[in-house]
Amino acid sequence: MKTLPFALLATCLATPVFAHPVTVQSCDRDVTFDAPPTRAASNDVNLTEMMLVLGLTDRMVGYTGISGWNKLDEEMRADVAELPELSERYPSREVLIGADLDFWFAGWNYGMRVGGEVTPETLAPFGIAVYELTESCIHIMDRDGIAIDDMFNDIRNLGAIFGEDDRAEDLIAGWQSELDDITATIPDGDPLRVFVYDSGEDTPFTSGRYAMPTAMIEAAGGRNIMDDVDSSWTRVAWEPVVERNPEVIIIVNYGEVTAEQKMDFMRNNPAFAGIDAVQNDRFVVLEYVEATPGPRNIRAVRALAAAFHGE
Repeated sequence: MKTLPFALLATCLATPVFAHPVTVQSCDRDVTFDAPPTRAASNDVNLTEMMLVLGLTDRMVGYTGISGWNKLDEEMRADVAELPELSERYPSREVLIGADLDFWFAGWNYGMRVGGEVTPETLAPFGIAVYELTESCIHIMDRDGIAIDDMFNDIRNLGAIFGEDDRAEDLIAGWQSELDDITATIPDGDPLRVFVYDSGEDTPFTSGRYAMPTAMIEAAGGRNIMDDVDSSWTRVAWEPVVERNPEVIIIVNYGEVTAEQKMDFMRNNPAFAGIDAVQNDRFVVLEYVEATPGPRNIRAVRALAAAFHGE
């Protein structure tokens, strides 16, 4: 049997073996990667956290779209300290090209807009591959609904793209086990009526059928009162909120208006005085990074289950 020279053998053993090329589905596209990206960036705090839990910091040149909406909490602030923010809000095409990216993890209304200047099609000629957040695909294609599995799908696909399949599967298995433990404690009975209040006073910005809180609320034993709104994150009128009378209100915390200010707005407005959640002061605060698809979703489901049903 022929023996490899020691130097060549050492090189082979020290070099990671990636299962590339790999092809993943990104919304309605199949995207092929001949090798793991080496100059990647992500948009928004939750997508960035997905990259971080997979240990991809050394393959990132930065992130976009976080500080412009004041979305960093202390936990994330420390995690991204070594990475530059390429754009405080949605980046221009020139910013991404100028950073010499070969990969961008973004989504529709998470850094990209339909018909905008920054899309997978407009970035492709510059060698920038885009993977789209699964939750956001509803903006460009039909979907059956939303599920926590959508977040698992993104982690699994990112793991495949970067050659971190084992790490991705370990994370998913841990989260699934924790989720199974939580759902096993949910008591029988009618689900609690829940409203998600993100922002806005004239008209509230909330989670419709296709946004992640709908799946999280269901896993925790509740029902999003706006789960018949065929949209993701969207604006609705206050009248149906009052009519549907939520028993619990989830406050999404970020931006210049604090969670306490949002709660005070609802507590002090006579139009909301008859809502069960307001009468009983049943508010639950989730950070933006917990309410949008990402690694903290399972922790948030546990918090919701405790708030809905008691510790």
